[in-house]
Amino acid sequence: MTTDSGTVPASDTSKPVRKGRGWKIFVRDILIIFVAALLISFLIKTFLIRSFYIPSSSMEQTMHIDDRIIVNQLTPNLMPLEHGDVVVFKDPGGWLTPQPDPQVNWFVGAVDAVLAFVGLSAPDSNDHLIKRVIGMPGDEVICCNDFGQLTVNGVPLDEPYTTLPDGVTKATRDDFDVTVPEGSLWVMGDNRYNSADSAFHRNDPTGGFVPIENVVGRALLISWPVSRWTWLDNYPVTFAGVDG
Repeated sequence: MTTDSGTVPASDTSKPVRKGRGWKIFVRDILIIFVAALLISFLIKTFLIRSFYIPSSSMEQTMHIDDRIIVNQLTPNLMPLEHGDVVVFKDPGGWLTPQPDPQVNWFVGAVDAVLAFVGLSAPDSNDHLIKRVIGMPGDEVICCNDFGQLTVNGVPLDEPYTTLPDGVTKATRDDFDVTVPEGSLWVMGDNRYNSADSAFHRNDPTGGFVPIENVVGRALLISWPVSRWTWLDNYPVTFAGVDG
């Protein structure tokens, strides 16, 4: 039908707006983003990096009790270990005293489980140890020379990261002379006189050595508290020349 002006009015073909659909799309998108973030966090925690906390004073003053650290899990499987690296590893046998599981209420347990899933909590930190790599496979590690220094393959170590009792200059309490077997490490805490490390366990069935396969990863940085945020050095100058 035409009008007096001879034009045909355009018919309204637009569909009625469906009220309420906008917020549903918004909620759907938020859920997708949240699930994707959880999945990505889980994959990162499983294959790349994860968080641990420091349960003891054996690495002071480098790390303090309850510090949070970020650990690179590509080491040692895809990235090589080096002298001076700070590593997290599973108990090689008899180094840790069994601890009862802490009693927490269901809400705290649920929150911790979610944080652990995405790598922001480390409920298994008490099942791992953290020390500094002093000896690599084939190295001869001796304590101590006439100046109280550790030597690795005859090279004396100037170790600025260690904590010793007042008035003490000897790098560690007991003398030893060991050769690190293939596939193993000799590790020591920076707080030398308060660390149950390779030197402490040298008379154990393990000989004090840590299998490389027990290494979870290399500690990269202190992430918490913010006031202690710092990259963790492996002191290449200290170990210069030990590889011959």
